[in-house]
Amino acid sequence: MMDYGRQDRVDIRIVRIFNTYGPRMAVNDGRVVSNFIVQALKGEDLRINGNGLQTRSFCFVSDLVRGLVAMMNRDDFRGPVNLGNPNELTILDLARKIIQSTGSSARIVHGEAASDDPVRRQPDITLARRKLRWEPTIDIDEGLQLTIPYFRQQVTSSES
Repeated sequence: MMDYGRQDRVDIRIVRIFNTYGPRMAVNDGRVVSNFIVQALKGEDLRINGNGLQTRSFCFVSDLVRGLVAMMNRDDFRGPVNLGNPNELTILDLARKIIQSTGSSARIVHGEAASDDPVRRQPDITLARRKLRWEPTIDIDEGLQLTIPYFRQQVTSSES
């Protein structure tokens, strides 16, 4: 992309998008948030690889869209820039929050740790804050409250 920008004067922006979630995700997309929500709503066990202490950070979709729009509206900055939520959460804590938020009786079970599973994933959004005046505003608890009803509807309609 940078070569197109330099050589052909193509108007480009480069954004690194970190874990994003929210309504309208595919029920079977394989991401941890949607997997856990669907499993909890179905009363299935939530399977965690390893001890669940590996951390991730999750950005609600509307926060990401605001960041993308802010980036597209910048004429003097191509990036790259990280867009994501820097607030870390263990996978175990995510599973517990989802069980509680869905009112599920699902259990958490631990499986074999994946050898290539990073211990920590957290975006550095310092540049996004400085160049775009952007940072996420929706925390994981609020985001789950905005996301779970969509998945509840999808699970209910697929069972009918």
